[in-house]
Amino acid sequence: MPKVVFLNEKREIEVPEGANLRQEARKAGIELYRGIHRYLNCRGHGLCGSCKVLVKSGMENLSPKGWLESFKLATMLSSIGHEDEMRLACQVTVHGDCAIETRPAFNLSGEPFWVRPYPNK
Repeated sequence: MPKVVFLNEKREIEVPEGANLRQEARKAGIELYRGIHRYLNCRGHGLCGSCKVLVKSGMENLSPKGWLESFKLATMLSSIGHEDEMRLACQVTVHGDCAIETRPAFNLSGEPFWVRPYPNK
């Protein structure tokens, strides 16, 4: 069975092959949502984007991004600087070991956002 390590919570859980990350985290009592989103969210349909997580390792062991997830993450400012690591937990199925950071911090100070390369004159 694949192991999922939740870094912020310092917890490791075993999940069945092909299990949904959001459902397994909720079963284990791991909080994916912040603030009001704990009560007001899309219940795992990929519409609200409030279950975003950072995949620190094991991205190759997760299902590939679908068009809905890619579109939702592309429209969220919070994914700037983490475009390749950010996933929606409700859209991810686990096929192997991975490490996840829940409730990632908003990144407006990262280099990809503020620094724009300009050619030398």
